[in-house]
Amino acid sequence: MRSDAALLAAARSDPGAFRELYDRYAERVLAYHHRRCRDEDAAHDLTAETFAQVWLVRARFRDECDGSAAPWVFGIARNVLLVSVRRRALEARARERLGVLVSPVSVSPQDAWLEGLDDELVPEAVRMRVVDEKDYDEIARELGTTPGAARVRVHRGLAALRKERTR
Repeated sequence: MRSDAALLAAARSDPGAFRELYDRYAERVLAYHHRRCRDEDAAHDLTAETFAQVWLVRARFRDECDGSAAPWVFGIARNVLLVSVRRRALEARARERLGVLVSPVSVSPQDAWLEGLDDELVPEAVRMRVVDEKDYDEIARELGTTPGAARVRVHRGLAALRKERTR
């Protein structure tokens, strides 16, 4: 059986090696996330994000535990969880600043504050600006438009939110 360090080294050119590492840790990482967030769907999302990050930074792995990557993998899992918690807090503050309450209807908390907007690109632009705190150049690149158009979309989205709030 290859060590975690050997699998990560091989994963630079062999996706099968990464799959073996994933199979070795996926259940434990999922359990870690589930214990902390107590939401099965969120735990699966966090686990997927953890392994996406492990894949992206696999070349940076340094074997400091006699071939085991467990501390490194769980360190990444912890960081992914912290980023998620910060993002949720940021989203909650953004909703509070905009005066939008999340209703307990069948809408997910991430999407509830964007309800009522017609153009699907407008809420995406608002989310990128308010929640992700991206500048207009970044928003424009991601939406395939100009910074001026991105600014207009954000403005329209915020105006629609204000209008929706006063109803």
